[in-house]
Amino acid sequence: MSVSGLIRKARETWRRLRAWRRISFTTGGTLFCVGAVAVGAAAATTGNNLLYLLLGSMLGLIALSGWLSERTLRALVIERRLPRAVTVGKPVRIGYHVHNHKRRFPTLTVHLFEPGLSEGAFIARLDAGESTTVRSENVFVRRGVHHLEVLTLSTTFPFGLFKKERDVPLAGELVIWPRTNQPVHIPSPPGGRRQPQVETAMASAAGTRGEYRGLHEYRVGDDPRDIHWRLSAHRGEPIVREYEQDAAEALWICLETRGTPGDRAEAAVETAASLASKAYHTGKRFGLSTPNGIVDAGAGVGQLERVLDALARVDFSPDERRVQAPDDPARCVLISLTGGTRDGFIECLGPGPWSEPPGGLGQFPDVEPRS
Repeated sequence: MSVSGLIRKARETWRRLRAWRRISFTTGGTLFCVGAVAVGAAAATTGNNLLYLLLGSMLGLIALSGWLSERTLRALVIERRLPRAVTVGKPVRIGYHVHNHKRRFPTLTVHLFEPGLSEGAFIARLDAGESTTVRSENVFVRRGVHHLEVLTLSTTFPFGLFKKERDVPLAGELVIWPRTNQPVHIPSPPGGRRQPQVETAMASAAGTRGEYRGLHEYRVGDDPRDIHWRLSAHRGEPIVREYEQDAAEALWICLETRGTPGDRAEAAVETAASLASKAYHTGKRFGLSTPNGIVDAGAGVGQLERVLDALARVDFSPDERRVQAPDDPARCVLISLTGGTRDGFIECLGPGPWSEPPGGLGQFPDVEPRS
């Protein structure tokens, strides 16, 4: 094996050992160990049996501390429970379902934390064979996708002399949605072809369903109002009515991602998210187009979640190509960092916030993800 291969193998071995257990001194543990060394030196110098007895007791306490802390961290099975998504600036609660598989020994005073999260969870006591759920609460200030890979268990049990840590591989991701509460408005098509406004989202959504086409099994994102309850009860699974949607009624949100990442880019994303939220609340069909992909037009809360998921993953770059209108530009709203005009689009917006025009429908609160 080459030298580089041996180095890689040594690094991998060290990483595994470090993930298995890590031990560090607390302040009290440092003082205790220094005292043990001093007692040992005094015992060796004077030959005093009482000092040897004291040294033996101190070393035994250190060994007992290591054994008890090891028993505390062993045989724990943990399942992380993440929400569907969370909006920027709002607290997110991450649950950890912990089961103690030890037969006799309880788990005591264990902290659970993850890299990149400011807050962790805490287990005060978990008896042998029992389960519990503990939670941490964190707030994210930037949209995006937060990847979770490792959960760290930490304890100073029983005497607070050492902190012992153990890493548990636990892959997952948390989607951070942009805010959707900017007071934007849905612009009118050119030539006065404005879509009629309705009083409630329920009424407008009913008008956009189109002609009945058939039935299908429930899929994530389907509107719960379309569930055929009688047939669902008969089959024992949710069945949803399917309708022909009129593509001409859809509003397309085109987000230009050519530009430098920063506050203006995030404001542009929030403008797009708020426009999608308003289209959802007013029952209008809508879709999203970016240089990296398209979310097909649709309606309902599932459609809004798909658009917000896509916006959470958007990246800005000065070298990015320009966004193209996926449909007639007269049904497309362009959102760019400059807010400059582009021929054919209904309206070209820069990053918000935007004032609500007279007769507008007001701003809507941030969307709460479904459980």
